[in-house]
Amino acid sequence: MSASRLPGPTRAGDAPPGPNVVLVMTDQQRFDTIAALGHDHVDTPHLDRLVREGTAFTNCYVTSPSCAPSRASLFSGLFPHTTGVLRNDEPWHHSWVERFADAGYHCVNVGKMHTYPYEASVGFHERHVVENKDRDTPRLPFYLDTWDKALWARGVRKPSRVTYAEREDYADRLGAFEWEPPADLHADTFVGDLAAMWLQRWRGTGPFFLQVGFPGPHPPYDPTPQALDAYRDRDVPMPSRTAHDVATLPSALRDLRRQHLDVDHDAVVHLPDPTDEQARRQRRHYLANVTMIDEQVGALRAALEARGVLEDTVIVFTSDHGDALGDHGLSQKWSMYEGSVHVPCLVWGPGRVAPGQVLDGLTSHFDLAPTLLELAGLPVPGWMEARSLVPALRGEPYAGREHVFSEHARDRILSGTALMTMVRRDRFKLVEYLDPDEGQLFDLEADPGELQNLWDDPGHRQRRTDLLGAIARWRADSAMTTAAWTADVR
Repeated sequence: MSASRLPGPTRAGDAPPGPNVVLVMTDQQRFDTIAALGHDHVDTPHLDRLVREGTAFTNCYVTSPSCAPSRASLFSGLFPHTTGVLRNDEPWHHSWVERFADAGYHCVNVGKMHTYPYEASVGFHERHVVENKDRDTPRLPFYLDTWDKALWARGVRKPSRVTYAEREDYADRLGAFEWEPPADLHADTFVGDLAAMWLQRWRGTGPFFLQVGFPGPHPPYDPTPQALDAYRDRDVPMPSRTAHDVATLPSALRDLRRQHLDVDHDAVVHLPDPTDEQARRQRRHYLANVTMIDEQVGALRAALEARGVLEDTVIVFTSDHGDALGDHGLSQKWSMYEGSVHVPCLVWGPGRVAPGQVLDGLTSHFDLAPTLLELAGLPVPGWMEARSLVPALRGEPYAGREHVFSEHARDRILSGTALMTMVRRDRFKLVEYLDPDEGQLFDLEADPGELQNLWDDPGHRQRRTDLLGAIARWRADSAMTTAAWTADVR
């Protein structure tokens, strides 16, 4: 993203201050991880309450299936090809948080934002940064975050792929380990407690924007023993994969699979054919991490209530992308399968958000950008490609978008294609690989597990052509819509 500030006006005239906004973002949380939305293999009582009392968008898709591109897009309201952040560790310095700050909000980040540089202001008055749980590799820039310092102050060696590799069973765990240090030092507990402490101690009286970035359930999958107890014998959904599915992956995804088999990213030693018990263990640990975060959401709500501001606060809960967890023989993200690009999206706010709405219209993740601006009474710039969800939050009919799009460029891990682009319309999803000339086409209604690639099916040739045309039109429309933004930031 350009080094210039995001342009445009802030609050108009003498408009009264809007509500407090708490944006809770997890890292790598799949869409199928909230019990109240039909996924009762996970315990999420506090998120379930947000569903009952707020609005859930059940078909929310990220604009890119990895951290920085997705977050830079969300915090600009622009697609990755416009921000220029198409992969991790590409610089982005500015966001619409600046508009909140200019309008009188006190803006605070606790936890992960994944800006680069890691402590870039992007409009926040305070940043208490926690990055990935495992950074113990020369492949990543050296950085000591707030959590690193807390672990050091307590005399605790930070668990990572280096410490876990000392275990005899490291190669068998698929990244699933129990957290052994004191429970209050777990990354998600630490971030939640720090955010609650800020709510208790901040002396300001005006509105605030608080972004809480939980590092989990991103691997290592590391719940405390207490959190894991409820899952030790839990039946959980198994990975969606068949031998034919894995053998016929597009070449870019075959390369991605080899990358994960060769490198233990984030302490996950990915195996070509894990046993059912290994796959269950990985998923049980992952879901226990989700429940730990759910508990922290409840604690944040209690802290808002104790401060006396809960009824004048909008709470948003979402994630930056999902996790394959072995689906299609893949690990983590970097693909356009449902487990990677389809995420939770909940909005809660008394008097501002209609309660009990579960909306299944197609929603783009970055639509939260103009939504939050509008809820705060701030103008939405015309160059934003995102669309406000406020009418839907008020209870107006919501058909959703005709299309949702996602994209990711070649990086060190997704190395087999220059650009991967997804479009979904209705029940069909198409994925285009720029090079080599390959693709995927799925009927999500007939094949929710995405096991039957219809790309070369003669009966779907016209649909493939239509969806490829939708991608071409989208890029052209995007260039026109964002021309004013591009001119302003030169």
